[in-house]
Amino acid sequence: MKNKIYCMALLFISSLIISCSSDDDLSYKNDFQSSHATWLNFKESSNNSYKYVVAGGSVFATYGWQTTITVSNGKIVSRNFKYLGNPANIPAEQLEWTENESEINSHQNSNAADALTLDEIYSKAQNEWLVKRKNVTNYFEAKNDGLISTCGYVEKGCVDDCFAGITIKSIQSL
Repeated sequence: MKNKIYCMALLFISSLIISCSSDDDLSYKNDFQSSHATWLNFKESSNNSYKYVVAGGSVFATYGWQTTITVSNGKIVSRNFKYLGNPANIPAEQLEWTENESEINSHQNSNAADALTLDEIYSKAQNEWLVKRKNVTNYFEAKNDGLISTCGYVEKGCVDDCFAGITIKSIQSL
C-alpha cells in the first residue's frame, strides 16, 4: 500500500514539474500565441497560399537585401532574392535571382533568407528564437496585421550584426 502511495505522489509531483517548466520557457508567450492564432486564421482564409518578404542588411553596409518566398497550397514554389541600394563588388548574376519550385535553396552561400513556410517560421520562433536563455535578449513583434514581423534574439555584449532570427517586411495572400 505504501508503494502505491509513493508512486502516486511521485507521479503527481513529476507532472507538476513538467507542466510548470514548459510554460516559462518562452519569451513573449502571450504575443506569440495571439500571433499564431492570427496565422492559423490567415492560413485558412488564404488556402495556405501567400507570399512574404524577408528584409536583411548589415550595420556596416550601405545596402540591404530582401528575399520573397511564395507558397501555394502550403508548398514553397519560388524564392526571389534582390540586393537593395548600391552594393559594390557584387557580380551582376548575384544582384538578383529567382529559384522556381525545383530549384529552391539551390543558391548556396548567399544572403538570401532560407525558404521556409510560415508554419516552419512559427515553429522556429517557438522552439528556437523565443526560448528563454541566459545572456540573450529576445524580440517578438507582430506588425503584419497581427502576423509575425520580427522574431529572434541577440546575445548580450554582441556589438555588430548579432540578430539571430527573422524580420518579415510584409505578408500577403495570393
